Amino acid sequence: MPKCTRKGCGKEFSEKDNKDNSCQFHEGAPVFHEGLKGWSCCKKRVSDFDEFLQIPGCSFGLHSTEAPVQLAKEEKKPAASKASHVTKDGIEVYGKQEIPKPAPAVAQMQPEEKKPVEIVEEEDDESVSVIEGTTCKRRGCGHIFKDQETSRGPDAKCRYHPGAPIFHEGSKGWSCCSRKVLDFDEFLKIEGCKEGRHVFVSKSNNDEEMVDCRTDWYQTQTSVIFSIFAKNKEDTQVKFNENSIDIDIKMKGNKRYKKSFPLFQTIDVNASKFTALSTKVEINLKKTSGISWASFEPTDEVKTWTTFGVSGGGGTVGAKEMHYNADSPLNYNQK
Repeated sequence: MPKCTRKGCGKEFSEKDNKDNSCQFHEGAPVFHEGLKGWSCCKKRVSDFDEFLQIPGCSFGLHSTEAPVQLAKEEKKPAASKASHVTKDGIEVYGKQEIPKPAPAVAQMQPEEKKPVEIVEEEDDESVSVIEGTTCKRRGCGHIFKDQETSRGPDAKCRYHPGAPIFHEGSKGWSCCSRKVLDFDEFLKIEGCKEGRHVFVSKSNNDEEMVDCRTDWYQTQTSVIFSIFAKNKEDTQVKFNENSIDIDIKMKGNKRYKKSFPLFQTIDVNASKFTALSTKVEINLKKTSGISWASFEPTDEVKTWTTFGVSGGGGTVGAKEMHYNADSPLNYNQK
C-alpha cells in the first residue's frame, strides 16, 4: 500500500479508504529553537525528539503521496549605495562605498569531547497483543502493525537507528550514521543503519499503570459524540467495529487507558472518526439510522428517552407521555 507523505502522518493507506479527514498532518514546518521542538502551525513545544514526532497533526484532509513542496528562501542582497563619499585623498566619488574587512575573530577553545553514552535498546514484548495500525517504536522504522505473522513473524525485518538525532548548524542526521542532510524531510527518509525486530510493546513498559479516565457523551440525530478526558497523551488508537469500539491511549508516566465499549446501536465504521485534542479524545460515531440512543452501551433499564423529529408534547424532554415510532430502539431492545 502507498505511504502518506504529509508531515506528521506517514501512514499506509488504500485509495478506497482515503476519505475526508482520514489524514491528520502538519501544514507548517518543523521549528527547533533553544532546545525546544515543534511545528510552525502549532503552539505546542517539547524538548524530547520522540515527543516531537508524536505531536498530533493540527490539520485534517486526504492522504497524499506527492512530495512536500519546499519553499525556496530568497537571499536578501544589500542594495548598492548611490550616495557620494570622499576618499582619503580628498576625491569625491559616487557608488558603493568600500567596507573595511572585519578583524579576524579570535579562535575559540574547542569544548572537550564527551564520551558516547551507552545505548540500551528496547525489546518487543510479543506476549502482549497489538492493535492494528500501531507504529513501530524504533526510530527511523515507521512500520505499521498489520497482523501477527506479517509484523512479528520470522520474516519481519526492522531497519532503524539505534542512535539519537543530531542537529548542528543546519545539518541533520543520526549519531549512529555518517550521513547528514540539510532538509528535515530528507532527514526523516534516512534509512536505518541497523536491522532487528520491530518493537510495538516495549518490555520496559511491563510495569505500566492502567488508569481510568472520565468519559462523557451526547448525541445528535446523525452522530454520537463520545469524549475521554485524558492529558499528556503519547499515542492514541481507536478501532471502530459495527457494534463496539476499542480504545487504547498511552500517556506519559507509563500510564495507559485501554478499554472496549459495546454500543447501544450499530455505527457506520467508515464514516466514524476520532480526534486527539490536548485535554481529551473526541470520538464521532456515525449512526446507521436517525433514531436516538437511550444509553451509550446496551441496557435493559430504559427509564427516560430523548427522541428526534417528534412534534407535540409526547416523546420530547419534559413530556408526560412517551410515544415511540415503529423503529424505536426501545422496541429493538425488547425483541
